[in-house]
Amino acid sequence: MRRHSGSEAVWHKALGWACLCSAWLGLAACTWGDELPTKRVLTLEVARKVAQAAEQHARANGWNVCIAIVDDGGHLVFFQRMDGVQTGSVIVSQRKAQTAIGFKRPTRFFEEQVAGGRHALLGLPGAVPLEGGVPLVVEGQMIGAIGVSGVTAQQDGQIAQAGADALATIVRGP
Repeated sequence: MRRHSGSEAVWHKALGWACLCSAWLGLAACTWGDELPTKRVLTLEVARKVAQAAEQHARANGWNVCIAIVDDGGHLVFFQRMDGVQTGSVIVSQRKAQTAIGFKRPTRFFEEQVAGGRHALLGLPGAVPLEGGVPLVVEGQMIGAIGVSGVTAQQDGQIAQAGADALATIVRGP
């Protein structure tokens, strides 16, 4: 085995470090060049306005309901319970909103499927098969959902849809 002189050993060590550093920098350059997508988020102010639009529809029809607005992770952002609403609707409205965002579709889909005989859907964890939950969509991105409970499921659905429909005007302005 050939022994390297002191200067050759230093040279080999430096060359090794240079290779290691350039490999690391090359890897880092690939990572640093990646871009994260832009994501719209549901603010408290927007959630309040969506709930307000839903409430206006409910009041116009003489219906008292609970209205829950959740973000894209299903976490409660805004909640209101109108006077005289049964306490069971507090949780049901929140679960409807969570179902709508969790499964990325209106809860009406589950109600129709179960009514049509697809009882296996009743076993889906967290799914509430009652109309009244609607995703909130901005430019094709689901930013949250609204859930309504307090009257019939169909009436809950109309109120939730009124709130969801108002979103386009809320985020763009009148």
